[in-house]
Amino acid sequence: MLFSNTYNQLTNNSKAIYKAKGSKFIAYAIIVKSEEQVAGEINKIKKLDKNASHYCYAYIIKPDKSIEKVNDDGEPKNSAGKPIIGQIKSKDLTNCLIVVVRYFGGTKLGIPGLIKAYKNAALEAIQNNKIECIDITEMYSLKFSFEELNSVMSILKNHNANIINHKNDMISEIQCSITLKNSKNFYNKISKNHKIDIKYLKTKQ
Repeated sequence: MLFSNTYNQLTNNSKAIYKAKGSKFIAYAIIVKSEEQVAGEINKIKKLDKNASHYCYAYIIKPDKSIEKVNDDGEPKNSAGKPIIGQIKSKDLTNCLIVVVRYFGGTKLGIPGLIKAYKNAALEAIQNNKIECIDITEMYSLKFSFEELNSVMSILKNHNANIINHKNDMISEIQCSITLKNSKNFYNKISKNHKIDIKYLKTKQ
């Protein structure tokens, strides 16, 4: 269930390198929309950094942040995945995967040292990026006679709707998208005109 009209997401993929006592931590911040995509991105990184000691990661997906997971990949429990996801949450991000690859340098860092390293690597990957606020939109189909065209166009304009497709025939049809924050008023306004047939299509996230 959505609790907000918007969500925060990275604008691009990014990378950072953090070093501690000989160990090198390479952090990859990646935009993802599904767990299938997460699996694919992790496999790519494992092939790219095939000699690394650990591939720790965390991700949050969906505008309502309903999917999240952490993985310590052999590091002590909660020393890697938890500090990584903590940085994702601190920036209120979603659709974000951060994989931190560790090349062991020969010196043990201890749990506090590991937490600091994974946290800082993840944070730097985010800082090397930009965050954008994205509006959640709903898509609708409108069908009406030509006589209602001016009325429909006026309502679309007043609610900042975006026309995706417009077919003119005996019966006109418009497919449009509108931000979630405007959709309720838009739907109610259209519904008052019984000469306009409105159909909800989907929510675009």
